[in-house]
Amino acid sequence: MVGAHLFYPGRADWIVHLNLREPYLPYRYLIAEILKEKQVNTRTVINKTEDVGSHSEFRTFPFELLAGENDMNVVQHEQGCEFRFDYSRVYWNSRLETEHRRLVEKFHPGEMVCDVMAGVGPFAIPAGKKKIFVWANDLNPHGYEVMQDAVKRNKVLDFVTPFNQDGREFIRWSAKALLESDPKVVTIAPKVSRRTKEGQSQPPSPPPEKYSRPSVFDHYVMNLPATAIEFLDAFSGLYAGKESLFTPHTSQALPMIHVYCFSGHSENERDDHVDICQRISERIGYTITPEDQVGESGNKELEFTIFNVRLVSPKKQMFCASFRLPREVAFRKV
Repeated sequence: MVGAHLFYPGRADWIVHLNLREPYLPYRYLIAEILKEKQVNTRTVINKTEDVGSHSEFRTFPFELLAGENDMNVVQHEQGCEFRFDYSRVYWNSRLETEHRRLVEKFHPGEMVCDVMAGVGPFAIPAGKKKIFVWANDLNPHGYEVMQDAVKRNKVLDFVTPFNQDGREFIRWSAKALLESDPKVVTIAPKVSRRTKEGQSQPPSPPPEKYSRPSVFDHYVMNLPATAIEFLDAFSGLYAGKESLFTPHTSQALPMIHVYCFSGHSENERDDHVDICQRISERIGYTITPEDQVGESGNKELEFTIFNVRLVSPKKQMFCASFRLPREVAFRKV
């Protein structure tokens, strides 16, 4: 039996999601009933019957109801944010909270992020809480609706804007649309304490915080590990003719790309890194190698890293490859 994911649909109920291996399948209903009895407040127990995305481009998965109510509406909390969604209609994995946090911590207040395959917003909404501007896109209509709700629910309307487009088209469209959009400044008034000691005057208020939305993206997040690398060709010529917007003409660096992917779980992880580099290179038409990683002897301008996210199965590892978009790719004439 593979471990369970727990979801918090109300104040007292849980959904238990099992990934049962073959030897346990004949006993699945018994296992579910025992879990429902022993796990306090378990409302529903399900078992995934096929891999994520095997029947849907939205990364949902077929499942069977083993015990309890056939109700998949949940409330999930992560990084101080609340998400409400139908678990059967979107992708969510609680094991990725650490990774969501790791990447969001790389963004700085006032930066502009393009979340190309945003799901329900586990990167976008926490980033908005940090005063980071995000254009967050997902192809799944329910994911888009959930993001709209999460933006309001978590009070990040000034910073996070949801979209519902194809990922490849969104990369091209959003870069142009952002350049052509009107300037946006978000002003946040300071919180003023009303408490003062008797006889003391109220201290002067600190000045309001002001955040001006950039006209180009600082980061792209591509969290669709099964196919995200295939979308990288959309960056070819993305800023052709716009060289004057970036260094050395201004202080604006070309964006960092954070692309998630799967590779084999090799005995020598270097082999997986070689595989990832070859696939990225083919899509962007520019050679990137493991030697280009930070701390090695290659191209330091790429700021290239490959982060091992988690082991998905005995033969599948999830990685996040991050690199700065090469000038040769961004300004290519196509």
